[in-house]
Amino acid sequence: MAPAASMAAAPVAFPRLKMPLPPAMITLPDPVVSPPPPIAARRVASPPKHKAVVVLGATGTGKSRLAIDLALRFGGEVINSDKMQVYAGLDVATNKVGPADCLGVPHHLLGVVPHPDADFTTADFRREAGRAAASIAARGRVPIVAGGSNSYVEELVDGGGEFRERYACCFLWVDAGLPVLRDFVARRVDEMLRRGLVAEVAAAFDPRRTDYSAGVWRAIGVPELDAYLRSRGLDGVEEDERDRLLAEAVEEIKENTFRLACRQRGKIQRLARMWRVRRVDATEAFVRSGRDADDAWQRLVAAPSIDAVRAFLLQDHQAGYEYSCSSSSVFSTAAAVAAAAV
Repeated sequence: MAPAASMAAAPVAFPRLKMPLPPAMITLPDPVVSPPPPIAARRVASPPKHKAVVVLGATGTGKSRLAIDLALRFGGEVINSDKMQVYAGLDVATNKVGPADCLGVPHHLLGVVPHPDADFTTADFRREAGRAAASIAARGRVPIVAGGSNSYVEELVDGGGEFRERYACCFLWVDAGLPVLRDFVARRVDEMLRRGLVAEVAAAFDPRRTDYSAGVWRAIGVPELDAYLRSRGLDGVEEDERDRLLAEAVEEIKENTFRLACRQRGKIQRLARMWRVRRVDATEAFVRSGRDADDAWQRLVAAPSIDAVRAFLLQDHQAGYEYSCSSSSVFSTAAAVAAAAV
C-alpha cells in the first residue's frame, strides 16, 4: 500500500446541471391608442342680428306714410331709399315728405346730396344707408328703409353681404291695382302743381342746360317742363301757345310717373321671388276719400303691417334664443314691442 503522501487526491466530479434556455423573445405589436372621444360640440349661437324693416312700393302707394306709421309704433327711424330725394332742393318735384308730415320721426338720407349734378350711385347708397342703420340700431331703435328706388334697396340688402350679416329684414310691399294707381298718380301730380311745382322748377331752370340725364335733373317734372319754360323767355310766343305747352308737359308728367310706377312694380315682383315679402293691398284706401280713406288705410294697410312687424320683432325670442341684456338688439326689440303695446 502506497504511502498517503504520495497518493494524489482524485478530483470530485460534479454532475453538470442543465440550465433551461431563456424563453424566446416575444415581440408585441405597438399598442393601439384610441383617440380620446371628441368633446361634445357645443352649439355656439351666432351673435343676434339687429332687426330692420324694408317698405317697398311703387310711387304714390303710400310707402312714406306706412314707414312713419311703423316708426311711431315701434320706435323707428326712416332711411330714405329714393334716388331723387337724396338730393337737396326741388322738394315738390321729388315729392319729399315735409317736416309736418314726418310727425317727429327722424329721416336719414333725405336731401343730403348738395350738388344737383352729382351721381349718387348704388354703392354710395349702400355705404351711407349702412352707416345710418348702424347708428339707429346702436341707439336701440329700428331702422326702416323706405323709398321707390328698388336698385338702391337691392344693393343695400344683397350687395356685398354686410347688411344681411348684421340685420334680419322684414319686407313689406304696399301695392294697389294699376287702374286705381293711374288715377291716384294723376291726382297727385295735380296736387304737386297746386303746391308750386312749376314755380319751383322755373327757379332752378337754366336755358343753357340741354342734358337732363344726371343728378336731380332726372326727376320727373323737370325735363318735361323744359319746352314750356323756354317759351316764357321768348318774345313772340302767344299765351295760348304757352298754355298748350304747359298742358302737354303736365300730361307727360302724369304719363311718365305712371310708367315709372309700372316699372317699379315689376321690379318688386322680381324681388318678391327672391325675398320673403309680405304684400298689403292699399287699393281700397285710394278709391275712398276723406275719413273713409283713412279708416281703410288703418284697417287694410297699417294694421296688418303692424301685426307683421310685431311678430317679426318677437320672432327670435319665441324661438328660444337667449340674448344678453346689454345687447342693443334686445333693447330695440323690447322697446319696440313695448311701444307697440301702448
